[in-house]
Amino acid sequence: MKQNVSPKGAAHSPIIHDSAQKHVTGRADYIDDLTEPSGTLHAYLGLSDIPHGRITAMDLEAVRKAPGVHLVLTADDIPGENDISPTGLHDDPVLAFPNVAFYGQPIFAVVAETRDQARRACKLARIDYETLPFALDPITARDADMGYVTKPLTLARGDMEDMARAPRRLSARMTVGGQEHFYLESQIAMAIPGEDDEVSIHVSTQHPTEVQHMVAHVLGVPASAVVVNVRRMGGGFGGKETQMNLFACVAAVAAKRLGRAVKLRPDRDDDMTITGKRHDFVIDYEVGFDDNGKIHAVSGDFYARCGFSADLSGPVTDRALFHADNAYYYPAVALRSHPMRTNTCSNTAFRGFGGPQGVILAERVVEDIAYALGRDPLEIRKLNLYENGQLTPYHQTVEDQILPQILAELESSSDYHARRQAVLDWNARGGVIRKGIALTPVKFGISFTATWYNQAGALIHIYSDGSIHLNHGGTELGQGLNTKVAQIVAEALGVDIDRIRITKTTTEKVPNTSATAASSGTDLNGMAALDACRQILERLTGFAVDSHGVKPDQVSIGEVVQIGDKTLPFADFIRQAYMARIQLSAAGFYKTPKIHWNRDAGRGRPFYYFAYGAACAEVSVDTLSGEYVIERADVLHDVGRSLNPALDKGQVEGAFVQGTGWLTSEELWWDDKGRLRTHAPSTYKIPLASDRPKVFNVALADWSVNREHTIKRSKAVGEPPFMLGISVFQALNMAVASFNDYLENPRIDAPATPERVLMAIERLR
Repeated sequence: MKQNVSPKGAAHSPIIHDSAQKHVTGRADYIDDLTEPSGTLHAYLGLSDIPHGRITAMDLEAVRKAPGVHLVLTADDIPGENDISPTGLHDDPVLAFPNVAFYGQPIFAVVAETRDQARRACKLARIDYETLPFALDPITARDADMGYVTKPLTLARGDMEDMARAPRRLSARMTVGGQEHFYLESQIAMAIPGEDDEVSIHVSTQHPTEVQHMVAHVLGVPASAVVVNVRRMGGGFGGKETQMNLFACVAAVAAKRLGRAVKLRPDRDDDMTITGKRHDFVIDYEVGFDDNGKIHAVSGDFYARCGFSADLSGPVTDRALFHADNAYYYPAVALRSHPMRTNTCSNTAFRGFGGPQGVILAERVVEDIAYALGRDPLEIRKLNLYENGQLTPYHQTVEDQILPQILAELESSSDYHARRQAVLDWNARGGVIRKGIALTPVKFGISFTATWYNQAGALIHIYSDGSIHLNHGGTELGQGLNTKVAQIVAEALGVDIDRIRITKTTTEKVPNTSATAASSGTDLNGMAALDACRQILERLTGFAVDSHGVKPDQVSIGEVVQIGDKTLPFADFIRQAYMARIQLSAAGFYKTPKIHWNRDAGRGRPFYYFAYGAACAEVSVDTLSGEYVIERADVLHDVGRSLNPALDKGQVEGAFVQGTGWLTSEELWWDDKGRLRTHAPSTYKIPLASDRPKVFNVALADWSVNREHTIKRSKAVGEPPFMLGISVFQALNMAVASFNDYLENPRIDAPATPERVLMAIERLR
């Protein structure tokens, strides 16, 4: 078949997000915008007010008698299994009883005529507890022998005697804070009962199949009875990979009990109190190195605040170890995870999935060496970069190293060396304002480490009028996944993207899908859609050959179909194929090749490829208040051959700012009674528009092409650039270090809030 002219909106075009105009005009429908069925009721959750204990008495009579209340649900009312553990450990109840394990754990649910009635009724409950000891942070939990929520992991390679033999050694502790997802659309679910045991659910989720399975288990029905629908989300960042199970299950149980649609949407305060965050870590580490700055050995113990249940803490803490090398080769290495059980909400997936916590440890190690030797940290970074053929701590061979070129280009384009000298000169004059600059790289592995998740399906229909229906198993969080997959289909079929209708993700059309996570949404679903296109094109080409007596290479399918010396519009050609009873629908499938992982042995190839990038950030710090601004940030990021440069650049920009927020302003704080006090926009500070770099230069490495056979040779872009915000954190560290002439690494803990920066300055004055 001949190649047709590239259609409008084909892959690699910088076209607009398919819902962009709807987003800014308010016409995009989210769950709370959907038309509610007649008689829809509203649910609300009643929460524990102690961090750990046993319920000795629970009086809900006043709740049941409250105005508008139709139903009060407790653990006894769960018809199936009272568990929503995503890993099958049976440690995560929908509604807790008799034991409660964190402050804010759901104990009961109220269903009423209005949301306000349900919310007010929840306050009327009278619950007595036997209080029990509790631990809120990983070190306290370790010392109290709280145990692990899941099996820990050890990664080891090389001879750790190299640590003792190294000319220089140092050890320290680093505390890395967590992060609230702060999606714009809160957790929400609307369940609509159907015939017999059927139920349909509209829910803001990154993992429709998991919701389907969880609701089925909780209701005690087969998965085929549950339909889950997602058109779009108002953000997720990992917070809707497992955490929405609770809300969907409560809504579904109530809907089936009452035979009426039920919607559950918590207040932002309750959402933040109930749901898990990015795992915060306390990392004890040791590094051996020589007088040139070459690393000989690294050892690390990663203690994570996991919360009361496992959730995804196993794979998250695994990935922290996978990325504790970042871009650097450790000749000898021993890394150990400690997923600690704590009496806090169960922490979960967050953009980077543990990887950022590992990467920042690698960057702290490099900084320690640089300060110990009185060198520019960039020199130490470049000296220890991986070379192709070297093994990671998990014994995967690095084969696609392009960081030397990325760093060289960014050093030049950002004028790093001249600006660093200017920063040193500025600080040498003293004064209230101090400056810092840092250039940091990232190497990030792409694939689910749970190998079976690396699969996807897609469904494409071409209707007899030539219009095209596209459905796949991925979900749209605002990142542009649907737009990219539509571009892939447009190019494959040779038609304009306007011909393609993007439809909601639903378990009715594509079954057994994986979460839209691990930066793999486009890699997996794009390939599955391409497979469906291939099947349809083969049939259409065969039809053209048979009906017109031409050879396959004389057929070109696109907006204008050419068959030999004849041409006709695409819609007319499709009509002819339909009349000839050609199947115009196909289900596509894809599974990632080459990957494998043996967790028990700590060996394998968990990642299909690596994505790379680098950022240079310059900051100014007011040393009287600890406040700071980002003067400039320069980013060069590798997305392979970009499927949509406009969307990819937006992802890089957003990831950089979100990563900066994690390390600077976003602080989670529990009081001594186990209450999360940073539970609203008034007490939790995400970056504002005014916090962005004053000068923000973002470029894609347009020369990069993925050496692996990914979709159109592109690379994932969702998670890798998040870690580029570490450059801001390191620049702040340099500004503080100027107070003792850079003789000591200040080792600021994350997040580097103005208070922490000020205290670090005071320690060095």
